[in-house]
Amino acid sequence: MYLSNEQRTFASLNRPLYRYTVKSLLEKGSGEINEDVLLEEGSLLGVFDGATSLDKRRFQNGLTGGLLAAKTAAQSFVNNCGSLDQLAKEANRTIHKVQIRENICMDERHKLWSTSLAVVHVDGNQLEYCQTGDALILFIFQDGGYKVITPDIDIDRDTLQLWKEMQLAPDALIHEVLAEQIRKIRLEMNISYGVLNGEPEALNFLRHGYEDLTDVSDILLFTDGLHLPRENPKEEHDWQTFVELYRLGGLQAVRDHVRHLQQQDPACRKYPRFKLHDDIAAVAISR
Repeated sequence: MYLSNEQRTFASLNRPLYRYTVKSLLEKGSGEINEDVLLEEGSLLGVFDGATSLDKRRFQNGLTGGLLAAKTAAQSFVNNCGSLDQLAKEANRTIHKVQIRENICMDERHKLWSTSLAVVHVDGNQLEYCQTGDALILFIFQDGGYKVITPDIDIDRDTLQLWKEMQLAPDALIHEVLAEQIRKIRLEMNISYGVLNGEPEALNFLRHGYEDLTDVSDILLFTDGLHLPRENPKEEHDWQTFVELYRLGGLQAVRDHVRHLQQQDPACRKYPRFKLHDDIAAVAISR
């Protein structure tokens, strides 16, 4: 099994899985701690994107709540048996227990830890998947087509659009200028979008199912740090370009393109976002 930790800055793994090849990518963004977690346990593969509570409290060994939520969820998938939706439910219960142990008040929702996830179990030509939040699963087909098989949730679209439209000093910080808007969107978790945060309502947003892989050449799981930067947050994600980049050079090519565009926009205004580079966790399963 391989799980990320906050000391690891960059990792790229490559290993066989039955008739498939698995390649994975894990990279810390420009923040102090990588809150993304990569899970590889045999044919069980997943990515988790933790979100820290808005009070920024640190916990055991200086870890953030977001990283603890992501690591707790990933470990729950490894430690338990059952269908992936059952494992996600157990992960949510465990996140609740750990928060209670750390004296987190569940009624103060802006203080809750949370994580998005995308997890699959590959069994020959069949794939079981479970997903919530903005971690995604994308299929590339042998005929060149593609499909995002889980909802393309754009949690921060309105916030980033506001940031794009505001006339501000070059050194303005989005977390200060739009603090109330960010809090508003955070309080929408498990109301308008789903994340695992220990609340029972999180289960209403789980996406779980099975897919036939006969015509599939590649299965991609990734956190939102691998999304292509957009000048207009209201535009849909450009999955065609994403797939073309992947076909040219795999996960590394997508990552390099994303980082290059971000590096040209250190103020985070041309491509509206919360920080220069987000964390990335991604898995590519290919024939």
